[in-house]
Amino acid sequence: MKLGNKIIIAFLILLAFIACYPVLFLAVGSLMGKQEVRDALGGILSGGSEYVSWRFVPLYPTLASWVELLLDSPQFFVMFWNSVRLTAGVLLGQLIIAVPAAWGFARYEFPLKRVLFMVYVILMMMPFQVTMLSGYLVLSGLHLLDTYGSIWLPGIFSTFPVFIMYRFFRGIPGVVIESAKLDGAGDLQIFFYLGLPLGSGGIVSAMVLGFLEYWNLIEQPLAYLKDPALWPLSLYLPNIGLEEAGLAFCASVTVLIPALFVFFAGQDYLEQGIVAAAVKE
Repeated sequence: MKLGNKIIIAFLILLAFIACYPVLFLAVGSLMGKQEVRDALGGILSGGSEYVSWRFVPLYPTLASWVELLLDSPQFFVMFWNSVRLTAGVLLGQLIIAVPAAWGFARYEFPLKRVLFMVYVILMMMPFQVTMLSGYLVLSGLHLLDTYGSIWLPGIFSTFPVFIMYRFFRGIPGVVIESAKLDGAGDLQIFFYLGLPLGSGGIVSAMVLGFLEYWNLIEQPLAYLKDPALWPLSLYLPNIGLEEAGLAFCASVTVLIPALFVFFAGQDYLEQGIVAAAVKE
């Protein structure tokens, strides 16, 4: 192997380690006892300016924090299932609304089509802070504040999954569609038997990205959900005190596991979605 290739590989390994270090940091911290965590983070926990002293392997590994989280923290499980309900509701709604919308933009011609799609793209680029006030007023008028509907409704009509799936549907050869029409297939038959199977990569990639976004949602629940009993798991960690750092490490790892599972399960589709989104029409 050439020296240049070795340097590149070593550099990539270094970048991978830097990217994975926060996860390793959490995993190691979740296996530390309270006293060891206090010693390692003492400068921060006491409000001082000392540096953190951290080890890659705990001196006295223990599962005490995991036992406390999984057996003595019922609030954690309530918020976990809140996250499941919120995320599943949004993704199911996006399948019902975003898939037909993307198919309509991709395969049909109608007046102001390009203008409407450009509006979709502009809305996709707007951060939540820009639309928070108007969204709050609309949800208040619909009496959806302090309900899961305040998270479901904006998420279901999100423009991002439409943008992702649109690229895949546009990539279906027109010859295939015309052949189906010549064989007597109707619009619904073409959509269900050709559009959905051939555009499945875009659908799955949009769902993976949607899961990663809504599983870690923070700003919307804070703005629209006042009842702590409705809060998702993403709001559990900020409510853990610094003295419970070991518990916070365990909770962080637990929050990370479903996201990692979904990411690796849909990694190939996710890469296709990123490539498709980068292609100019």
